[in-house]
Amino acid sequence: MSFRTIHGFLFFILLSFSAAADELTLNPSHPERYTVVRGDTLWDISAKFLDEPWRWPEIWHNNPRIKNPDLIYPGDVIVFGYVDGKPSLSLEGNGLGSSGRLSPRVREEALEEAIPLIPIDAIKQFLSPSRVVPRNEIEAAPYIVAFAGEHLAGGAGQNIYVKSLHDQGAEQGYMVFRKGIPFKDFETQENLGYDAIYIGDTKLLRGGDPATFELVSTRDYTAVGDRLLPIVRENIRLNYQPRPPETEITGHIISVLDGVSQIGQYNVVAIDRGLEDGLDTGHVLEIYQSGQRIRDVVRGYGSSQKSVKLPDERAGILMVFRPFDRISYALVMKATGPIHVYDLVRTP
Repeated sequence: MSFRTIHGFLFFILLSFSAAADELTLNPSHPERYTVVRGDTLWDISAKFLDEPWRWPEIWHNNPRIKNPDLIYPGDVIVFGYVDGKPSLSLEGNGLGSSGRLSPRVREEALEEAIPLIPIDAIKQFLSPSRVVPRNEIEAAPYIVAFAGEHLAGGAGQNIYVKSLHDQGAEQGYMVFRKGIPFKDFETQENLGYDAIYIGDTKLLRGGDPATFELVSTRDYTAVGDRLLPIVRENIRLNYQPRPPETEITGHIISVLDGVSQIGQYNVVAIDRGLEDGLDTGHVLEIYQSGQRIRDVVRGYGSSQKSVKLPDERAGILMVFRPFDRISYALVMKATGPIHVYDLVRTP
């Protein structure tokens, strides 16, 4: 992970944004002081003081001695108190961690040590060229029909033969993807697109049908049937501000993406709402475990109402970090109960 990428995840949560109108709820077991240690995330620190960690800026009290209050370092001491009768957080001293007052040169080097907003390792694999592609687009895409030299699979340095390459100029270049699972709307079962798994990069050697490409680099083996999609220069935002959506959004978890059977904190999930629904990077949603429908064993017999729908129960919080047109990838930030695929998500 590059220095610039890590810096992109720093404490942008302290930037101002419109606060929700409802009253802040403090964590009843919040400490009066907390010393930041390596391995902390800013979200976890916020959760020590607030029931809704994304509302940190509402109680942040700018210490005039801190030139850069948007960065927090191991060794910084966070102090809880009240200002004008309202809860407040501030940094003790100069807020430069355990190293004391730093010169501008050393301060710049120390940026690498500032703690991240969320665990970077939890999402970095989902910031790759892999993406969600509409069904008609991936089914119409050029595909590998064979490998040069009668190979059954391919790797970097090998040539591949590709059918249905409509743009013979291929000025934008192509990447190899594998058609993954389909994402479907929970309620309508409409196909929202396919998980297109990035495999590698190519270079066009010769046009025709089939066209000949070289596999320049590969992350995994390539296989007959893998698709070629044009290179898209996606602007993945890293300096997002955690906040609730501006509109009421209701959706569902439709997949868990990191190969686990049970969903917990820092697992990555896909939800069936995206940019077209008003979601954006940094939006926070509450997770509710869908209430089961059970049989009424007391008054159900002989009654027109033989079953009872139990209420949905709050089970956690997630944050969107990569929205697509109709679905989004999100990180589970907090799990207070069991979380499952098809659980409800909605605006706090």
